[in-house]
Amino acid sequence: MPTITSEDGTLIAYEQSGAGPAIVLIDGAMCHRAGGPMRPLAALLRERFTVYAYDRRGRGESSDTAPYAVDREVEDLRALIAAAGGTALLCAMSSGGALALRTAAADPGVAGVALYEPPFLHGSPEYSAKLRELLGAGRNGDAVARFMAYVGIPGPVVAGMRSGPGFAALEAIAPTLAYDDELLGDGEVPKDLEITAPMLVISGGASPESLRAAARAVADAFATAGHLELDGETHDVRPEALAPALEEFFAKA
Repeated sequence: MPTITSEDGTLIAYEQSGAGPAIVLIDGAMCHRAGGPMRPLAALLRERFTVYAYDRRGRGESSDTAPYAVDREVEDLRALIAAAGGTALLCAMSSGGALALRTAAADPGVAGVALYEPPFLHGSPEYSAKLRELLGAGRNGDAVARFMAYVGIPGPVVAGMRSGPGFAALEAIAPTLAYDDELLGDGEVPKDLEITAPMLVISGGASPESLRAAARAVADAFATAGHLELDGETHDVRPEALAPALEEFFAKA
């Protein structure tokens, strides 16, 4: 598996497929290459693009280096853009959108940005404090359950997942929940960022209005951004619904 070394020595694992302009796929919370939407999406994009899917630090086959800082994750992504030839398009899911925005503001090699439902929802200090308390006590399973409850997954569903065989994999990357929480900050759209690259913010027509409103707010905050809503899609967007929108936007970026 190819890796790159970030500025602080963290090894970032990635995979590359296809041919054409480079696209880097950025996961949201609790996802990585082996567990999330990006491999199916990459399979649909690789006929027209060179697609890079990677494990964010602390996930999958990437390593981690303490202490965490948002700037370190930006450096990880910039190192991957450099490995892709210095210019790349970014496609981010959910809270990965916060990382994409910060990187687009820092790296002139970002040629275009597509975000799917970045959850700038004004934040919850109570959730943030409890999450860090649980992680600090080594209660990773409880931290995952707290996150799931926070994003609206019903209690019985969470209980069923905790007894399932895949929950251990979620516990293993639970510390990265604090990373996404720090990336989102106070939950307000980071209007102070200067982004010149073309941007498309996408939402699902069947998603909660809070997420749809957040997507519109992000699009409204940046002069280069537009907004698109995909009929019938939820936060768990289908790759086959998202890929055509990405192809059309990136073809113009």
